[in-house]
Amino acid sequence: MNDAARAESASPSRLNSRALVPLALIGVYLIWGSTYYGLRVALTGFPPFALAGIRFFIAGGLLFALLLWRGGKAPTARQWFNCLITGTLLLGIGNGGVCYAEQTVASGIAAVAVASAALFIAIFAGLYGHWPNRIEWIGLGIGFVGIIVLNLGGELRGSPAGAIALVASPIAWAFGSVWSKHHDMPEPMMSAAAQMLAGSLPLALASFVSGEHFAAAPSPTALAAMGYLIVFGSLLGFSSYIYLLHHTRPVLASSYAYVNPPVAVLIGVLLGGEAVSRLDIVGTVIIVAGVAAITLAKAKS
Repeated sequence: MNDAARAESASPSRLNSRALVPLALIGVYLIWGSTYYGLRVALTGFPPFALAGIRFFIAGGLLFALLLWRGGKAPTARQWFNCLITGTLLLGIGNGGVCYAEQTVASGIAAVAVASAALFIAIFAGLYGHWPNRIEWIGLGIGFVGIIVLNLGGELRGSPAGAIALVASPIAWAFGSVWSKHHDMPEPMMSAAAQMLAGSLPLALASFVSGEHFAAAPSPTALAAMGYLIVFGSLLGFSSYIYLLHHTRPVLASSYAYVNPPVAVLIGVLLGGEAVSRLDIVGTVIIVAGVAAITLAKAKS
């Protein structure tokens, strides 16, 4: 290795990437897995769309102000528009749908349904010429069988509206994730801040149109859950995901999809006393197997 190569390999940006990528993965693996139960607790004091809108407005505003204070460059008009699109898809429909569904669906089951985003990401990538290979198609088939089994379980069968929300949510999240890779976006952290701020707008609109209101002041427990979602779920978790989208392959960024479900199910059962049926467990295992097959296939290719 010559001196130039050594200098490049030891550059601060490369060293930072080596340190930050594992930390970002921990953020999306463990922190995001715990936020599903956090949502369930926060929903005891907040309406679903208002909960998501307030969460992302505060988190996005704090991160945006911090980045500007540190000399960051504000997004251009085009970048704001692109962030509005991705914020609507990822946070407005994606996270908003999960919040709506968790009014009637266990947090662990919601996490399993959202894991199917990795399946849709593999399909939407074909719009840009990256069609799944044979193993990935097998993984897609396995994953969608898991989605069908999960919808036959007691949780989703007894909540048609929740089931619809949990199908629309990962589809919107997947398309937004793929779309953002091919359009002009701000640098990663500013992108996260702008998407959270922009995503709070459709959530506020959905809250207004659906006639949401606060029956009473949120309890200290609900407020604590909201604080957890803002700091850990949004400032750390979502920022970590955006960082991974910008600095790693999409397959690695989306690998959280087969780690979050078991984490969320375990937390929901241990802390929330949530019940999981046999079909729910079977569907979870099948979906995770399908996502893992796709991820491993992409890693090898």
